[in-house]
Amino acid sequence: MPAESVSPPLLRHIRLTSHRGQGPAGAPAIRWGAADPQERGPLVGTTTQRGQRNVIGTHSGSYGVYRALAVAAGNLPRGHRADLTNTSPTDPIGPYPQWSDARRIVSIDPWGASVQQVYAGHLAQGYDIRPTIAVTKARVHLPEIKQAIAFQRLAVDGRFLLADASAAVTKIAIEPVWWLPGVAERFGVAEAELRRVLFEETGGMYPELVTRSDLEVFLPPIGGQTLYVFGDVRDLANPEVTLTARVHDECNGSDVFGSDICTCRPYLTHAIEECIQGAQAGGVGLIAYSRKEGRALGEVTKFLVYNARKRQEGGDRADKYFLRTECVAGVQDMRFQELMPDVLHWLGIRRIHRLVSMSNDKYDAITGSGIEVGERVKIPDALVPADARVEIEAKIAAGYFTPDGRLPSEDDLAQVKGRSLE
Repeated sequence: MPAESVSPPLLRHIRLTSHRGQGPAGAPAIRWGAADPQERGPLVGTTTQRGQRNVIGTHSGSYGVYRALAVAAGNLPRGHRADLTNTSPTDPIGPYPQWSDARRIVSIDPWGASVQQVYAGHLAQGYDIRPTIAVTKARVHLPEIKQAIAFQRLAVDGRFLLADASAAVTKIAIEPVWWLPGVAERFGVAEAELRRVLFEETGGMYPELVTRSDLEVFLPPIGGQTLYVFGDVRDLANPEVTLTARVHDECNGSDVFGSDICTCRPYLTHAIEECIQGAQAGGVGLIAYSRKEGRALGEVTKFLVYNARKRQEGGDRADKYFLRTECVAGVQDMRFQELMPDVLHWLGIRRIHRLVSMSNDKYDAITGSGIEVGERVKIPDALVPADARVEIEAKIAAGYFTPDGRLPSEDDLAQVKGRSLE
């Protein structure tokens, strides 16, 4: 290629927010947990006005990298600011007393859905303040719901369940927003140690974690949550209204593609059916769906574990279920439910009457955060795929809930030992 056809390198001075003079002098102060949103202050994470930034990281979680690619490719103007006209929530949520408890909510921004209203003055001053929560109306179409209607487990009512077998829901998307002092306390570690490990394990991506202790809020590059509410969103905060809920961690292979190696999709669709029934009976239903693929180990690790389980001596076995994961990943599970209850507190929830989950970790995290749980609903045996018996028996043996408190017998384990997972 001729030398003259090569474009010169882009010459532009890079100023890090860790440099002197790039501090939050021009940024609003953040007082996490303040009841008044003006006293709490808005989160400013834009990359174009560094002197105004008062958080570490950037908006949109892992999608911030795609935004960078779009800017680099020239498809997105640098410094684009969204026109938020007509994007306000379809359903107002809060504020609730939990919003002003600095220890109760540490991983999301309680005011993230209403920045246009509560921070209108800051927006008028030129601050680039972006929502971290969006609330809309939607319909959910699932073949399992159509099947439930056909078998007369569900009935069309025209309000919660429509004639085309779709369910009417309020859908809420939430991006993670971590208040680092609170996150560190939740995990029982020193904030300085948390910051250092976050810095090191992300390849030094965010130097402000270790150079800017004055910046306490971090927008981590991870997936967020989607909430599906069946019924009136306001009823979630009313302990007198029966709440049916499931907190579900992402399992793309099963949730979307129907893999028969685990119980994730069957449990999810069963919970949706329970939520619809609950709403039709005068209650309210909630599915809280978190992006934590493969127990937050990632899908590559999950598939490696699948291979290890299938190929081990004796085939897939319940007594080796968690061990094979730990051999590959170094840990059995990285979902760490400590942060999970935050979204429940954001919704004002004080009591879950029917928790559709067998997980002891989820139950302990929810009740440990001060939310009362009534009945616990296990997945019906008929919905457990044959090749998922290994998983379900291993989890029961590890402490998962069963109504009778039983542990799998030696005969149970023998039945699933060596089962093919093709």
